[in-house]
Amino acid sequence: MRKSIATVSVSGTLAEKLEAIAAAGFDGVEIFENDLLASPLPPEEVRARAADLGLGIDLYQPFRDFEAVDAGTLARNLRRAEHKFRVMERLGADLLLVCSNVSPDAIAGDEQAAEQLRLLAERAADHGIRIAYEALAWGRHVSEYLHAWRVARLADHPGLGVCLDSFHILSRGSDPIGIEAIPGDKIFFLQLADAPPPAMDVLQWSRHYRCFPGQGTFDLTGLVASVLRAGYTGPLSLEVFNDVFRQASAERTALDGMRSLIALEQSLRGETHPAAPTGFAFAELSGTGPVGRLLGVLGFARTGTHPTKPVELWEQGGARLLLSAATTAAAATGPALIAIGLDSPDPAGAAEHAESLLSPVLPRERAPEEAKLEAVAAPDGTEIFFCDQAWLADFAPAGPMPGPVTGIDHVALAQPWHHFDEAQSFYRSVLGLRPQESLEVPDPYGMLRSKAMSGPGGAVRMVMNIAQVGADHLPRQHIALACDDVVAVARRLRSEHPGLLLPIPGNYYDDLEARHEADPELRRLGVLYDRDEHGGEFLHLYTVTVGRVFFELVQRAGGYQGYGAANAPIRLAMQHAAGH
Repeated sequence: MRKSIATVSVSGTLAEKLEAIAAAGFDGVEIFENDLLASPLPPEEVRARAADLGLGIDLYQPFRDFEAVDAGTLARNLRRAEHKFRVMERLGADLLLVCSNVSPDAIAGDEQAAEQLRLLAERAADHGIRIAYEALAWGRHVSEYLHAWRVARLADHPGLGVCLDSFHILSRGSDPIGIEAIPGDKIFFLQLADAPPPAMDVLQWSRHYRCFPGQGTFDLTGLVASVLRAGYTGPLSLEVFNDVFRQASAERTALDGMRSLIALEQSLRGETHPAAPTGFAFAELSGTGPVGRLLGVLGFARTGTHPTKPVELWEQGGARLLLSAATTAAAATGPALIAIGLDSPDPAGAAEHAESLLSPVLPRERAPEEAKLEAVAAPDGTEIFFCDQAWLADFAPAGPMPGPVTGIDHVALAQPWHHFDEAQSFYRSVLGLRPQESLEVPDPYGMLRSKAMSGPGGAVRMVMNIAQVGADHLPRQHIALACDDVVAVARRLRSEHPGLLLPIPGNYYDDLEARHEADPELRRLGVLYDRDEHGGEFLHLYTVTVGRVFFELVQRAGGYQGYGAANAPIRLAMQHAAGH
């Protein structure tokens, strides 16, 4: 389908927005009036520049508080409308969005609203312009999409239809099935936005927290399917008001928006991920010395070395970690998590799927006898490899080191604050992970925002955290290692390497014993504990931080699916206290 996006959805000047939107591959734009008013370009030049970029101007918006008014206000509103029609003629736009009236002075009664909208449509038709009437979720008298349709139907003008906006429909809990009762040729436009669960009034929610499809909790696939069954043939257009998007790179935001629409179309076609990852093949860190010593203490052994690259393979049980001595930007601040390898039933198919969703494919130099590894870049620059077992042969490993660590449970990646929603889109659409818990965790120097995602059966779990907490603190990453007996590991480490584990304050254990009657030995060993509502248990401990990386050892029991979020504030406070 044709794809469009509102200029308000990306940052920059109008000229910069158009460039970014075109570069992302969109077919058209909605021109948001404030963007035009703030531009030094006259409407004719905006029209020409859009045409040169291959963009159609699909909609001009918004026209507010027009209908359901007294005679004097109506006369003034019609004068405003005539001015907008002339601007639209200069722009080459032939569809105007009219929002339902939100003024406290708006007059109740569908007949009057319909009569005035019909008059507007008649005036617009003289300029070759149509009117798309939209029910705002906070409209004074018209706030439901079916109510807007009743008013438009009552007006009975061929140039008056409705604009359906997913946010205004789903934020009120309206059932989109009613869309199928609207004739397709009277659905003049479709605007799409997702959103997180609300914790505020709907106007604030709408103006600041909309996001692209797949980044929130709305069922946009179901809504769009209803619109298409109604016979709609217009564009899928993104209209997203988001404070972060307005501060981020316009090019990246536009590309992320296009990725979200491609993924939405795949969902509409019933397509599933062609090669969803089945586990972690490896995690790769920059730096060898300090991290290697830490891994040795944790029971890992160096079992192989790459023949042409300065990379070592370290193993314990089913966990494989790579240590790279190559110079990278990430290594400038010490050891860092730089790459993740994922087991895939079809690495080439997984890479092709990622490329179809506009993920940058990473070129790699390799010797003829070395394994071919498909890789793409995640939004934060982490390299994501799609692997079969062939990659292991490059290291000629001596064999895995037995021990209590059984594999990689999850990885936690620090995201730049303005790429957090983009990262969710990437891991959801490109890797097929699904959202789990989303939290805001208190930190002594601010607030840590966290989002967990996982694949089928929890074989792949990832946690994304906002990168910056406080002005002087580097973002931390960590690798959580699955373990079959955390208490036994803690006993050994406390005995042989007492400074390796993060200390946990006694006040934590006083509270823990009151809540769960936990084993008193956990206090002595520094093991943290959580229990879910179903009786599932989670035991875990943390190492000190090396560079930007620390390790967590975790043990799950009874079907526990979380990440010990209740203990995160304790970990953050102690890491700050330790100067990590």
